[in-house]
Amino acid sequence: MLDIKYILANKDEYAETLKNRHHDFDLEVLAGLDERRRKIIGETEELKAQRNEGSRKIAGAKSNPELDVNALKAEIKAMGDKIKALDSELAEVETELHNNLMTLPNKLSATTPIGNDENDNPVVRTWGEPRKFDFEPKPHWDIAEALGIMDFERGVMLAQSRFTVLKGMGARMERALVNFMLDMHTKKHGYLEVEPPFMVRSAILEGTGQLPKFAEDLYKLQNDDLWLIPTAEVPLTNLNRESILEEKDLPLYYTAYTPCFRREAGSAGRDVRGLMRQHQFDKVEMVKICTPETSYDELEKLTNNAGEVLEALELPYRVVNLCSGDIGFGSCKTYDLEVWLPSQGKYREISSCSNCEDFQARRMNLRYRPSDGGKPRFAHTLNGSGIAVGRTLIAIIENYQNEDGSISIPKALVPYMN
Repeated sequence: MLDIKYILANKDEYAETLKNRHHDFDLEVLAGLDERRRKIIGETEELKAQRNEGSRKIAGAKSNPELDVNALKAEIKAMGDKIKALDSELAEVETELHNNLMTLPNKLSATTPIGNDENDNPVVRTWGEPRKFDFEPKPHWDIAEALGIMDFERGVMLAQSRFTVLKGMGARMERALVNFMLDMHTKKHGYLEVEPPFMVRSAILEGTGQLPKFAEDLYKLQNDDLWLIPTAEVPLTNLNRESILEEKDLPLYYTAYTPCFRREAGSAGRDVRGLMRQHQFDKVEMVKICTPETSYDELEKLTNNAGEVLEALELPYRVVNLCSGDIGFGSCKTYDLEVWLPSQGKYREISSCSNCEDFQARRMNLRYRPSDGGKPRFAHTLNGSGIAVGRTLIAIIENYQNEDGSISIPKALVPYMN
């Protein structure tokens, strides 16, 4: 959530941000609500001052026999009723203002390019050379089904479309990838491993920006205020909500493996075959909490941490800088890592690494106390996939496939495959 003071002080600039994000909203609505809020507060303070003055006169009534105490008491009561009505009106205005602010996207970094969609995302760098096959590479679903390590039909039978059963070496490789990624992030990159709940309250999803805007893409439990998490970013970033941290303890690095649950409401017809876009999938997530001065350096490190996973597995990838029309709701700047898929002949997203600045911290009241003793400030939060396990499985199957239909195992993963 953005500070209303920032929006109103930079109204033209933020209106341009909304335009570049393709987000339609009239900022005069906010200006009107803020003006009304200020007017109500002013009237309330004036009435309270008058009521206090009246109370003082009544207290000194013995020294002023001409004072009509009963009439003054009636005036004070009327003032109290008016104050109560204004307090109720103020609560309504502040709720409406808050609800509007909760639907507005983050500002953009100066280094986020302006563009309409994924076709306008500039490539920052590439790593590795796509393998040249001397046979026609197959898609992962054909290879996996032939080997008996994925069963798409039984996934549908047990649940519905976009659920898959992994079996034998397929299930083992999924587990191996999780352990491989967690070991790299904890032992090499300095993250603290966490196992969070896979269900969270509404307030937790509001804190990271999934609610209220993306409710239709989430799974909610019918009888409880609990939702299945769409990513471990949600519980990890909220670990320190409603807290004031010490600057000396920052940055904080968290990593976690969790299953993730998404309805994929806006992706009808896309990637309907295979593991690419599932309702349930595994992911290792990275989250950072830091000071504003260091957050963009931390974003570069975060992106490199995700890239090192792909490099260790010797999977060709590239990094793109998401443009204004493709960037996520809560992010100021995002790098996507895209892995090469031979069957498609193109790079596909496997990780997103984002700097949200203080957008999420404001929503969850996450602050830190500067070392110089100044007033507490909102922290900056970052998150990144470290990385999507199912998509990594896809990339290994396709990039390491052999002409006889078998799959070679990346050297770095061999110790994890027993």
